Amino acid sequence: MCGRFVVARVGSELVGELRADHIADDLPAPSFNIAPTQRAAIVLDSTKTDPPTRRVESARWGLVPGWAKDLSLGRRAFNARAEELEQKRMFAPALAGRRAVIPATGYYEWKTTDDGKVPLFIHPEGGEPMLFAGLYEWWKDREKSDDEPDRWVLSFTILTRSGVGALGSVHHRMPVFLDTAHADAWLDPHAEAPRDVLDAMIDDAPRVGESLAWHEVDRAVGDVRRDSPSFIDPVAG
Repeated sequence: MCGRFVVARVGSELVGELRADHIADDLPAPSFNIAPTQRAAIVLDSTKTDPPTRRVESARWGLVPGWAKDLSLGRRAFNARAEELEQKRMFAPALAGRRAVIPATGYYEWKTTDDGKVPLFIHPEGGEPMLFAGLYEWWKDREKSDDEPDRWVLSFTILTRSGVGALGSVHHRMPVFLDTAHADAWLDPHAEAPRDVLDAMIDDAPRVGESLAWHEVDRAVGDVRRDSPSFIDPVAG
């Protein structure tokens, strides 16, 4: 699973080779301890233009579908099992037409050891952005007027698959990682068979995962109220 991640850079540095046409001016500042309900940058292809416009937008972590009564539903929808999307009312419509990529510096996972749960920072060894497959939705706050800028809330979820290989020894679930080629296919709003695209990404995720490195970090990262660049530093051996 992925319950906490890091975005150490913003703007064009963050999205790397994804060739964004537009980068929002309200992206969150760098954070080393992003938790569900907090905001992060996501990449999506908007169909409001022809051809679609690739946008980087600020979004709330935890998917909130349009039919939800309030934002609280998103608290339990920060991850979505990639194998089950079509069977879930929460995720099936977004799979069909609202797919996103979430760029990150890395993420945290807690490994169970004899000394308890130990936090690990998992990241690309070369420092390039990590890409997660995700879904997005727009939710309308009907208690606010049309002229209030925050009436519409953009939210997202990160897709996961079963953990395999070395990462499987850390946790039984892991994010669906993408390379840029799969990211382009996933973002294409006109893809006729998104499940086929997703299955190819699921199959390839272990290869991307094998290129990642990780190390133990300070247990202070477990406190969602705290945020520090030192959270990704290795703990002293």
